[in-house]
Amino acid sequence: MAKRLQRRWWAVLVGILGIALAASAAAKSPNIVFILADDLDNAAAATMSQVKVLVTDRGTNFRRHYVSLSLCCPSRTTTLRGQFAHNTGIYKNELPDGGFGTVYSRGLESSTAATWLQDAGYRTALFGKYLNGYPDGAPSATYVPPGWTSWMSPNGGTPYKGFNYTMNENGVTVSYGGLEADYLTDVISAKAASFIRDSVARFPSQPFFIYLAPYAPHAPATPAPRHDGVLKNIKAPRTSSFNESDVSDKPAWLRALPQLSSTQIKDIDKLYRKRRESLLAIDEMVKNIVDTLQSTGQLADTYVFFASDNGFHQGQHRLDSGKNTGFEEDLLVPLTVRGPGVPAGRTVDQFTANVDYAPTFAEIAGASAPAFVDGRSLMPFLRGQTPPTWRQALLLEHKAGASQQLRGADSPLEPADPFDRITGAGATIDAFIGLRVADGTSYLEYETGEHELYNNGSDPAQLRNVYNSTPPFTRQRLASWLATLKDASGAALRQAELGPP
Repeated sequence: MAKRLQRRWWAVLVGILGIALAASAAAKSPNIVFILADDLDNAAAATMSQVKVLVTDRGTNFRRHYVSLSLCCPSRTTTLRGQFAHNTGIYKNELPDGGFGTVYSRGLESSTAATWLQDAGYRTALFGKYLNGYPDGAPSATYVPPGWTSWMSPNGGTPYKGFNYTMNENGVTVSYGGLEADYLTDVISAKAASFIRDSVARFPSQPFFIYLAPYAPHAPATPAPRHDGVLKNIKAPRTSSFNESDVSDKPAWLRALPQLSSTQIKDIDKLYRKRRESLLAIDEMVKNIVDTLQSTGQLADTYVFFASDNGFHQGQHRLDSGKNTGFEEDLLVPLTVRGPGVPAGRTVDQFTANVDYAPTFAEIAGASAPAFVDGRSLMPFLRGQTPPTWRQALLLEHKAGASQQLRGADSPLEPADPFDRITGAGATIDAFIGLRVADGTSYLEYETGEHELYNNGSDPAQLRNVYNSTPPFTRQRLASWLATLKDASGAALRQAELGPP
């Protein structure tokens, strides 16, 4: 009799423990894995087979996803803060208008998606590229910004070449050489997978947030040795705007550029091949992360985001390889998401942008985004819903002046793009602000007094600047709308996005 009672009590106890564990598991917030490629344009992203099979086909694809400023450091700051450049003050990759040193000195790191999620109970980890110039300006080369539980980011050597770099690994500088095993994309892929396994084993009740940021396909776009030369016969797409012959309708900075030479076109094709080959390791990294989530039982409870910090042009409008412009190739970037409750195979056509990442991560975590945030949470779309109101125009920004010094690939800091080398680090492009409107309009105002206006629906290659032939009422409407957005912030900015004044 006593043994039967003992067994019953054990059964009751096991049942209670099981209910408690189930309740604990149910209360745990979802994990987030955010994979951010470097300089990956939307067209090249579409060639990544593992991203397609493992993320896009299993989740939701955002077809009209943009960056508001096509440059690395401003975009990455926007990603972490959920603010446009005019509110972060970060327009460039270096001092005085940008770079890690400016972000650090202004204290912007004190409130980011990382700090919000860590405060909400998440284990947070960054693997790979942080902000351009890191750690210059920090107290030490092993500085770890606020909000990160685990930190592994290059702090010296030549990380853009993929080999012979050093990495700050949780406050300790570790050196990597030129062996195949030292290839940076593979290293951060393995470290992220290890973080997932360690989190599940040692901290099962805590959700995790991983920011995984390879340097590829940024120039010099070094492929993994196993992929070097496997795509030797491909060339950059000859779009209808490739080496555009007539740019008489374009602003003066572009009219001043000659058509691309045969040597430049060969170099564009060479860089295009290397970029595509360097993406193969990122594709494998995506598979490694998804496989690790699956093997640890976390895949069903994890949102996986795949995106890029900015787009990239290669030959369009007679522009050598680079970014920074207001053309579609530089602004339109990939975003595809899978996760719990995310509809498989769905396409979202509403305007979304990099300013939306931070508030989305906050909502997933059950955290409150600060009032300074300009962006909108994407969670309605990830639940299969369409919000009754959503932005109808996205602010575009670009500040004049060089974005960085003209460095080669042997620098630990960002090497210059080919376009930068021929135009003085992009200094040729005059400052502009603009709108990308939901009806397909692209509208830019330059500080020179020049304008560009394209009807992307009928002219997706942006060959015909129709500003001068557009009715004055329409031009004034766009100018007034832009005026309400260019200095706005937070809730007022989101309200202004809904329609012209």
